[in-house]
Amino acid sequence: MIQLQQSILLLRFVFALYAVRETVWILALVFALYAGWVDFRTRKIPNWLTVSGLLAGLAVNTALDGWYGTKMSLEGAGLALGIMLPLVLLRGFGAGDWKLMGAIGALLGMKPMLLVLLAGVLISAIMAVIQVLLTKRVKSTARNMWTLVSGFLILGLRANPEISLDNPTLMKLPFATAVAMATVLIFTMSHWATNWQW
Repeated sequence: MIQLQQSILLLRFVFALYAVRETVWILALVFALYAGWVDFRTRKIPNWLTVSGLLAGLAVNTALDGWYGTKMSLEGAGLALGIMLPLVLLRGFGAGDWKLMGAIGALLGMKPMLLVLLAGVLISAIMAVIQVLLTKRVKSTARNMWTLVSGFLILGLRANPEISLDNPTLMKLPFATAVAMATVLIFTMSHWATNWQW
């Protein structure tokens, strides 16, 4: 019981450090949910949406917090774009996913964006496992994973044209949908942690 209370206290502390204004959270939630819906339906995230999200994040944070808000927004966008760029160049993620995380970074800032990205990757992995099991492609997926890992170990980080987004025969996941779920999860956890009544 004491460990649970200590864990809850630690969780409250961690999320209190990354407090994001309510207005920004609402904007981030609407943006992420809409992008997730669009990606789920079309498997594309349009430029007008990602650029609008990035500019909205920059404008709202600047309006609310001045130069500090501008700095926080640019740091969040820059870190997201920097983290995702190698994966986009290797064709593991699409450019829309990359720009989406840049917009989430501009809206939420660096640390909350990292939490959303981590949760989004975990949710994406769960979605992938479910999809592989439902489509009964366990052997081919394991073979592709072995090819990627061994290729990276032998040749270094290079794109594999047979196992990339460019191959129409491979399964693809709507990463924006996972990011939307992750944004809702982090929002809920941060509000639960900071509003918990003892």
